[in-house]
Amino acid sequence: MFMKALLLPIMGPIDGVVWIAKKIEERANTEFNDQENLHKQLLTLQLSFDIGEITEEEYEAQEEEILLRIQALEEQARLEAESEAQEEEAFGEESQETTQVVGYEALEEVYQATTEYEQEENQNLILLP
Repeated sequence: MFMKALLLPIMGPIDGVVWIAKKIEERANTEFNDQENLHKQLLTLQLSFDIGEITEEEYEAQEEEILLRIQALEEQARLEAESEAQEEEAFGEESQETTQVVGYEALEEVYQATTEYEQEENQNLILLP
């Protein structure tokens, strides 16, 4: 606990960046899986058309729907990447201010704990003649 409080000014922003990176990775995996599924649906649709299970009109209508969903996912991913970049810039500015405040408070707590410890040690000393 003591070390964690002492290292908070240094590790706080690093932990924040690691957390953001994990969230971005999770989001990317989810979006990739969604896009992957849409591409599989498109491939299945094409195979169905090739073997004659569906007509050309059905194929074109379903293909357009799937392609629009893929395009919407790509647009959403682009917008989210832009907003996350803006949030990271804002987070970076806020984390510097927070680190300064938290760092001062942590140092003050360490100083108080050290002072209390020294006072207790001085009380336990036995003076010999």
